Amino acid sequence: MALLCYNIIDKSVEFYRKGDCMIDRDKYLNELIKAKNDGFPKVITGIRRCGKSYLLKEIFSKYLKANGVSEKEIFLIELDDDKNANLRNPIELGKYVRDVTASNSMNYVILDEIQRVYTIINPNLTNGKIILAKESDTETISFVDVVLGLSHEKNIDLYVTGSNSKMLSSDIVTEFRDKATNIHMSPLSFEEYYNYIGGSKVEALYSYMQYGGMPLAVLKEESEREKYLISLFKTTYFKDILDHNKLTKSESLDELCNIISDCTGDLLNSEKIANTFKSIKHENINKQTVDKYINYFVDAFILREAKRYDLRGRNEIGALRKYYFLDTGLRNARLNFAYTDEGKLLENVIYNELIYNGYSVNVGTFDSVEKDKNNKSIRKTNEIDFYARKGNRLYYIQVTDNINDATTKAREYRSLFMINDQIQKIIVINRPLSETRDENGFTIIGAVDFMLRFIK
Repeated sequence: MALLCYNIIDKSVEFYRKGDCMIDRDKYLNELIKAKNDGFPKVITGIRRCGKSYLLKEIFSKYLKANGVSEKEIFLIELDDDKNANLRNPIELGKYVRDVTASNSMNYVILDEIQRVYTIINPNLTNGKIILAKESDTETISFVDVVLGLSHEKNIDLYVTGSNSKMLSSDIVTEFRDKATNIHMSPLSFEEYYNYIGGSKVEALYSYMQYGGMPLAVLKEESEREKYLISLFKTTYFKDILDHNKLTKSESLDELCNIISDCTGDLLNSEKIANTFKSIKHENINKQTVDKYINYFVDAFILREAKRYDLRGRNEIGALRKYYFLDTGLRNARLNFAYTDEGKLLENVIYNELIYNGYSVNVGTFDSVEKDKNNKSIRKTNEIDFYARKGNRLYYIQVTDNINDATTKAREYRSLFMINDQIQKIIVINRPLSETRDENGFTIIGAVDFMLRFIK
């Protein structure tokens, strides 16, 4: 049999270079190194175009070769290549990989675009004929079976990635359950972005808030970024969601995404969104449909959900929550880059950076009893942007454009004053400011210093 897989020389790598400078993804490389030879297949998930294939085909393979792995022991099978069309048959793929790795040494096998492997009815039930399975068929063989089977081979360390709806959905993690190591990738964090472009940190932050960290967008000229991101959302992400969820119409889904884009960082629930939809489109959409559509975006890794957390009762509460985009460039693309709210964008970036650095993050909330203008006692709900936790590091975080204005400062400080406990209180400002303490003991810090140093 001709050798259809090949060692790592990939044309797409050029998209991630500028001269000799390459984009580093050290966080994910370290996760791969930690999982190497752990006996499980490594399944790389994440939003399309965030660099999953690049991570495996360039960064990880380079690491392997630098650490004594022969190039002959690294195999890449690109299943979207027409030369490998016969390997989209799961039976043929499993047989082929075993044939080319038939040695006593450890082999590192990368299966790229694994979703191209089709699902068939078990050939033992069809007299050996290859028949594509229907959804109603139960005795089937799919790429999941091949991946799990190959992972049992003692001399194969398996790495799998793919695109489109079959691999984007968080369902794929459920498919493998506890039988695979899942490594979830995001677009470039601000740290990764700045490490690549360098220069002024202030300018880098403004550019990052505007265009985000999708790798190919970062490498394009500024004049081309908007067009690329708008097209990416329309022609790729929406298509994936429609395909995966078997939707035929996208108008309501499209408008819902615009509403969430405009309300990034606002407390929302399905009823509020449904009412906003009705006021904009003059059409009714029920709460159940809103919840279902939002879950489509969360499931495809486009949106992240931040639930409220009762800071006094110490539990997650209520239907109200905030939604943040995995990438602010994609958020702005939904609004055609016509409107940017720096406060909302910074809050979105700070949330993503906390998640990237391993924090659990909620919207902090607590109730208080206060007097109204008639001296009547009323219950009021107070909010802190983020309650972030990582090990023994606990923070209350307010994010603001600035606190020079007395009204803005009073608003941002109010909830921090009222939650009178020992957890560190931080105000993150969109200014080039190093960490300092004010007269109240609150930490005041610029966004760049907070992201690149403080939360590490």
